[in-house]
Amino acid sequence: MACFLGDDGEVYSSAMDRPRPVVVSDLSQQVWLLQGQTLVVVPRSNNVGPVTVTIMPCKYPESLEKGKGVPIYLGIKQPEMCLYCEDIGGKPALQLKNQKILDLYNHAEPVKPFLFYHETTGRTSTFESVAFPGWFIASSETNQPIFLTSELGNMYNTAFQLDFKEKQQ
Repeated sequence: MACFLGDDGEVYSSAMDRPRPVVVSDLSQQVWLLQGQTLVVVPRSNNVGPVTVTIMPCKYPESLEKGKGVPIYLGIKQPEMCLYCEDIGGKPALQLKNQKILDLYNHAEPVKPFLFYHETTGRTSTFESVAFPGWFIASSETNQPIFLTSELGNMYNTAFQLDFKEKQQ
């Protein structure tokens, strides 16, 4: 049985047949935008079409650490790609890979490089890498890529707001 986060911030268990579309923004009102093969943050405006992020829960979270949030896969809708974490030069890095989020969801076991613990506090969310505990998705200045940081609450935005584009069935 899979878990997902409802619009009310509560965690629900349910099988899902398709990803939930969402627009992600940081507390500086910057939204995620795809530039080439990179997700960057830009100020929210009527002239900006933010990327549609897709969320799917991990179907088999039993083998993952408890109490860190709901393990989820994060993708983008067009083109269909997923966020994943890998070690580059001895440091965790956030990357986009041509990968179908439903294939990850239907995999027989958790695919850790693609998983993030989704934790909510009030109306904000954090995304911690499952493969690299203590490293979180973060944003900084306009037109800069989103990235991983281990420095919570310092100079980078690690808290994001999720604007679900449709109601869960």
